[in-house]
Amino acid sequence: MTTFYHGLRVLGFLFHRLAFALVVLAAITAVTTTTLALFGVLPWLEISLAFGGEPLANAGVWVQSILTGLAVMLAFFLPSTKRILTLENSHRSFQLGMHDVARAYQFAHAADRAESFKLSSEFDSVRERLVYLRQHPDLGTLEPEVLEAAAQMSHVSKELADTYSDDALARARDFLRQRQSEVERFNSRLDQAKMVATELKHWLHEVELEESVAASQLERLRDELREVMPELGVQVMIDAEVESENVSRLPRAAE
Repeated sequence: MTTFYHGLRVLGFLFHRLAFALVVLAAITAVTTTTLALFGVLPWLEISLAFGGEPLANAGVWVQSILTGLAVMLAFFLPSTKRILTLENSHRSFQLGMHDVARAYQFAHAADRAESFKLSSEFDSVRERLVYLRQHPDLGTLEPEVLEAAAQMSHVSKELADTYSDDALARARDFLRQRQSEVERFNSRLDQAKMVATELKHWLHEVELEESVAASQLERLRDELREVMPELGVQVMIDAEVESENVSRLPRAAE
């Protein structure tokens, strides 16, 4: 895709230069032809024109003169477009230079984060970075001014490189991995605790249901005994025995 855009840019540049040359050539040809026609060396342009049904006299002279004037004005207008193109080319060159500076700065900043530079004074620090950039295999085609600008930018961001050095980032990543593993272990234990709580809750519900069934059966049994034993003494004795048995058995069922 980059090659395609570059080809379109080159093609547009060639067409612009061709149009520039054709306009200059047309202006020179028109001025020369009109001047020679004015002195009678060449004939004037002959065109039959009419306005409102009336033929216009010397229409060719007027048309040729107007076309010559337009060609001359276009020729005088071209230098301004040339200046605009020059500004565009310089802006494009500036962008290209800033791209090279940013690329060289990335290499210097990466080396600074890896603590490859040891000198602390400004002059020695910039020189050390400049030597590193000049010896880098990927930056051999860059201009010295670009490398110098990247080295100065790297020196200015030295504190940033110290703060976010490779060792500091490695320690931070290890700390975050430990915290993440602790959170995962906590979540695992929490899931187990939820399972145990659910199991105990279900078990308690079953025990309470069994106790309720046992209590209802005991009450029904006492009612049946009252109907079978109408004598008072026997009924009181049976009630006492059933009551004592109820008191002794229900705690065991609860346990």
